[in-house]
Amino acid sequence: MSEKTKVVLDAMGGDHSPGEMVLGAVNAVKEKDNLFVYIVGPSDRIQAELDKCEYPKDQIEIVHASDEITCHDAPVQAIRGKKDSSMVVGLRMVREGKADGFVSAGNSGAVLVGGQVLVGKMKGIERAPLAPIVPTLKGVSLLVDCGANVDAKPSNLVQFAQMGSIYMENALKIERPTVGILNIGAEEEKGNALVKETYPLLKECKDINFIGSVEARDFIYGAADVVVTEAFAGNVMLKTIEGVASGLFKLIKNSITATPVSTIGAALVKPQLKNVAKIFDATEYGGAPLLGLNGLIVKIHGNASHKEVKNALFQVEMFRSQDVNGKIREQLSDVQKEA
Repeated sequence: MSEKTKVVLDAMGGDHSPGEMVLGAVNAVKEKDNLFVYIVGPSDRIQAELDKCEYPKDQIEIVHASDEITCHDAPVQAIRGKKDSSMVVGLRMVREGKADGFVSAGNSGAVLVGGQVLVGKMKGIERAPLAPIVPTLKGVSLLVDCGANVDAKPSNLVQFAQMGSIYMENALKIERPTVGILNIGAEEEKGNALVKETYPLLKECKDINFIGSVEARDFIYGAADVVVTEAFAGNVMLKTIEGVASGLFKLIKNSITATPVSTIGAALVKPQLKNVAKIFDATEYGGAPLLGLNGLIVKIHGNASHKEVKNALFQVEMFRSQDVNGKIREQLSDVQKEA
């Protein structure tokens, strides 16, 4: 039997902690016997949630942490000052090699700072980007970066493209994934200074399948498997997609239940609408991995449900089983040798 993937789960991150976090862990280990989860946080509160569940006891362990980092804490000060918080304790376990990855729904800034400071970047990585898998009409696309590096340089975006390609090739088994750069037009000469400087570097990069610019309106149609950008534009893009999708489904629901006749019609199309909703449900794919670190850090939504927690834990298992970090190291090593 293969060695278990060990994942640390921050029980105190998120709006619905620790209940949804614990339930997500329980459901994950019930489905995968090669998964081991350390749940970090106040042991009494975690145990109270576990007592409500039936689960394989040899796949979950509580790690006590007396403190927590809240959404109101300043990220750098919190990581430095709250040494016994669930987040810091969990990230330290990854750094010390006790776990393969870390999942948290907590303070985004603290996750980013803690990941880079406590876990550390791989040798040769300039910046570690957040890279969520986003549903599209063709399937999914990887958006890199969506929140970690608002002041990125052209060389950073090239590395984002390289890491994103490796991730999609191994995580979703997409052969030679296409790569585009988020832009305000399709023409090469369009864009701000960062895009104009990055575009020729991406064209020259032999490790990726670069197809040119991707406009925001074309992203949802699956214009590229990997779309690179700096974190400000990426975050605006991601939140816009999430907001429009949520609002559109609410509008459809209100419209088809507005009258008795439309309600009858709604019953007929309900299965199809559920299928569409599932396709565009980002929680089906886990969270946003922070690529380029010495372990996998996955940031999930602050209001994450147990389903998103479970899928994020599966994400870490897949990441380890496919040796994504090893392949990133290998490619970067080859690039540095050529340079």
